[in-house]
Amino acid sequence: MEFIVKAENLVYKYVAPSSSDENSAGDTTDAGVPLLALNGINVGIKKGEFVAVLGHNGSGKSTFAKHINCLLQPTSGMVWVNGISTADEETIWDIRQSVGMVFQNPDNQIIATIVEEDVAFGPENLGIPPSEIRKRVDEALATVGMSEFAGNPPHHLSGGQKQRVAIAGILAMRPDIIVLDESTAMLDPNGRKEVMKVVKQLNEEEGITIVFITHYMDEAALADRVIVVADGKIVIEGTPAEVFSQIDELKAIGLDVPQAAEIAHKLRNHGINLPQGVVTPQHLVEELEKCLLK
Repeated sequence: MEFIVKAENLVYKYVAPSSSDENSAGDTTDAGVPLLALNGINVGIKKGEFVAVLGHNGSGKSTFAKHINCLLQPTSGMVWVNGISTADEETIWDIRQSVGMVFQNPDNQIIATIVEEDVAFGPENLGIPPSEIRKRVDEALATVGMSEFAGNPPHHLSGGQKQRVAIAGILAMRPDIIVLDESTAMLDPNGRKEVMKVVKQLNEEEGITIVFITHYMDEAALADRVIVVADGKIVIEGTPAEVFSQIDELKAIGLDVPQAAEIAHKLRNHGINLPQGVVTPQHLVEELEKCLLK
């Protein structure tokens, strides 16, 4: 089995300079006291897989994401990306060229005053020839459905459009993996749908490996596999159907489930014979139709 990302016994500790400072995982610590953010993570992500990572605030999911492109390095244990250890200082640049990250606020990633100039920024820093940059920018904007906005100022765009431009900027660098760290959290429902459509397209049509950190269960239901993190450990892992069938376990660690799974769960409790593993509205409708036809 080919793993494009693999972690073995991954441990990471934050040390806060003062009790009032907030660390990058969203937790706080007393001055100089280590916070164990990841505690023995063992996981493999296959090439071309779409993996959703869930967890409450401070669970360690964003800390794990930052290890994939070497924004953080293990306190102990190992992480490999494309077979390269993230602990090797000499190969960090190679890893970062193959892993693109999209963060929560697109305004923090967009730096140019024109959309196409922003998308070109990454390839320019990689030393790509101008003719190739032009090609990559056009292709990336077309892929995310933003070609018609190439000459627009980013501040004229909606939140969803800005996030699609941020994704285009990553695409123009031709990554093998895209990590999206709660990149739909600040968007309205339409913006979230725009981004999820692009993410699914990149995974299914371009074969890009997706690691998607999210609080939205309906988004996680679209993944191939779901990883649930709590207190720095992986506590549940499997397909969306397998994970979201464990409703009581998820609620015990402060997580919700997709609406379709919740409705199916309540209907089963009222005697309607619905199978486990219903996670999408379409699946729920199909199973209810079967019940009505019996």
